[in-house]
Amino acid sequence: MKSYKTFGLIILALVFVLSGCSGSNGGSKTGSNNTSAATNEAANKETDSGKTDDQPEQKKMKIGLTVPTLGNPFFVAMSKGAQEVAAKHNAEVIVVSADHDLAKQTQQFEDFITQKVDLILLSPFDSKGIAGAVQQAKAAGIPVVALDGSAEGGIDTVVMSDNVQAGRLAGQYLADRLEGKGNIVIIDGPPVSAVTDRIKGFEEVLAKYPDIKVVANQNGEGNREKALTLMEGILQANKQIDAVFCINDEEGVGVKIAQEQAGRSDEFFIVGVDGAPSAADALKEKKSYAATSAQFPNQMAIQGIELAIKVLGGETVEPQVLIPTELITQDNVDAYKGW
Repeated sequence: MKSYKTFGLIILALVFVLSGCSGSNGGSKTGSNNTSAATNEAANKETDSGKTDDQPEQKKMKIGLTVPTLGNPFFVAMSKGAQEVAAKHNAEVIVVSADHDLAKQTQQFEDFITQKVDLILLSPFDSKGIAGAVQQAKAAGIPVVALDGSAEGGIDTVVMSDNVQAGRLAGQYLADRLEGKGNIVIIDGPPVSAVTDRIKGFEEVLAKYPDIKVVANQNGEGNREKALTLMEGILQANKQIDAVFCINDEEGVGVKIAQEQAGRSDEFFIVGVDGAPSAADALKEKKSYAATSAQFPNQMAIQGIELAIKVLGGETVEPQVLIPTELITQDNVDAYKGW
């Protein structure tokens, strides 16, 4: 009887021991499961955060581009170049036309500042007059890169054609074709460095030929209609003209129309600057339009944005980048790729 009681006590002790062990292990498993669930929940939240607003999207760069006029194919090509390179940098380009109005271009700068653009590309209508607007943009911490002509006020850099070279190329072609003698007309343009540099290069060549006489020098404002009207008056005032130099091809085409309307197409030839599609077409006619110093506006915009991005990154850039020009004539126009 005693042995049964002893055996019972042993069994009872074993039950208590096993119960304690089971409770301990069960608590451990429960804690492990809770920890695992918490870890998974945190991981899920972390994974989800990559898909939600916890991680902000990359900011899209905003670029402002103001040009003298979008009525000129040159500036249309420039804006296309800007759009092309902007797409590679996750940027949007706001393109506006100043319509040959300094006040309007100044207002466009103020609008860009209000819109908090990251950088401004400026093709100036008036290099000196736009200085105050440039200063405002710089004060707002916005880099300003000039295209196709420098500007005062503290621009970061300027990307433009070698306009002195363009003037020299046109001047030398004209002088050679005239064999150093004749009456010529100069149709000038807006007061921007690109234009003054072309005139500078052209006159450098002309200085070597004292028998080439400038019988008229007027401002066509870079505009076809204005140049046409001016040329009508010049034709009435001058019985003999041997050549006309225009600071851009829009003026050149206007001069050509006036020439044709006056029935004097065989009297003189025309030399322009730009390499515009209209000039290329006129050269292919093999008539009075003789040559143009071609520039590359899309390349200006592409390089301008690349430089501005470097400025935004704190890099130092060259204060001026010149793109070489190329003389296009009736002889090589078929190989010219154009804009």
